[in-house]
Amino acid sequence: MSDECKACRCAAPRLERRTLFKTVLGGLMALPFADAAIAQGRSPAKARPRKGDRFVFALGERQDELVAPADVQPGATPVLTYPIDPQTQVIRNGSRINQVVLVRVDPEQIADNTRRYAADGIVAYSAFCTHRGCPVMGWQVETRMLKCPCHNSEFDPRDGARVILGPAKRRLAALPLHIVDGVLMAAGGFKGRLGMKPGY
Repeated sequence: MSDECKACRCAAPRLERRTLFKTVLGGLMALPFADAAIAQGRSPAKARPRKGDRFVFALGERQDELVAPADVQPGATPVLTYPIDPQTQVIRNGSRINQVVLVRVDPEQIADNTRRYAADGIVAYSAFCTHRGCPVMGWQVETRMLKCPCHNSEFDPRDGARVILGPAKRRLAALPLHIVDGVLMAAGGFKGRLGMKPGY
């Protein structure tokens, strides 16, 4: 074997080890910065609702006050809220997707697929419209439908926020509820897809 071939065979492993060492060392040095970036992206106020969260009013004179079951009246205008972590008292208002609309409907009229998410006739949905992301806070008194004021999409709160009138094509994500010792709280995270339809 020629000296040239020997040199090639010997130099290649050394080059690979050197490159590998630099890559690993560079990756290890970057870890603290990556952890910091991840931590910044995990703002507690942006975290999605989770089991045990309570609710506070998102607007009005009682903004940031806790919502009680009695605050959600049958047939009344839905209540726009944000979840709040009861342990840290952090209101999850860092993302519009976390807005939750609460509405009380006749328990006898709740569809079977929706009943498991309801608590004493109260149902909760993401208030982020699946059409263009406007807050679903309107209410059709006659038909008892949730309404998006931007483009008039309507959703049936008794049937999993199914779309009754477009242009929205997808129902609102549901948030399961339960009432414990008179306190209204989330029984889990959102069920269903959040956000707008792709392409809008």
